[in-house]
Amino acid sequence: MLHLPKKSLINSMEKKEPMRRCLGCGESFPKKQLVRIVLTPEGEVKMDLSGRLNGRGAYICRNTECLDKAIKRKLVNKALKAPVSDELAAELKKELM
Repeated sequence: MLHLPKKSLINSMEKKEPMRRCLGCGESFPKKQLVRIVLTPEGEVKMDLSGRLNGRGAYICRNTECLDKAIKRKLVNKALKAPVSDELAAELKKELM
């Protein structure tokens, strides 16, 4: 008689990498390839390169065109549920470079 491993064992052996969607281009990428923009509990908008800051987050590709597109279409404001000023947008673009 042939014994097959249980489904739970098969699923635990292969680890799936979480996918996230870029705000600018709308394409899905592995989480590690994207940069997270975070609205912290204190109300600050920051670039989270480690991906571990507390707060509401949105993901963006590591190129400035996607960030420009997301800011121009106000997708960052919508995702974070907070306004992003022109000065803050310039800071985020500078950090991304």
